[in-house]
Amino acid sequence: MSESRWVRDIRVYCPVAPATFAALMAGEAIAVEDDPTAATLLAILRTSPLGDFGRYREVVELAIGYEGFRPGEGAVPTLGAVGQASWSPTVILTAIYDAEANISALADALLAAHPWDVPVIAVSEPYRLLVRG
Repeated sequence: MSESRWVRDIRVYCPVAPATFAALMAGEAIAVEDDPTAATLLAILRTSPLGDFGRYREVVELAIGYEGFRPGEGAVPTLGAVGQASWSPTVILTAIYDAEANISALADALLAAHPWDVPVIAVSEPYRLLVRG
């Protein structure tokens, strides 16, 4: 088998403006750079050691989708209203980093910058990433 290294990933579910979402759906990936919310979170995800692949830095994967939700009592929704079903245009921003790296400060920065009442930020268990020798 090829060489490998142990990594984790951090995934941030990020709301984007409808105009940004439309541009992304039209194939204009660069539009995410101009979205205020996404740009703020991207800046954090591009901080070392996140997205460090040696000769490539600031590596972030972008996936496009929608997040459905129904805010309950006590919620302070960024979009929608308590008790009503809503769908938010959302991107998922993923950065990979060495499994042993301490990213506590960056994770705290992501939580502080995220606009949602309950941010959705997932950190994976360690896994092997194949690399060329």
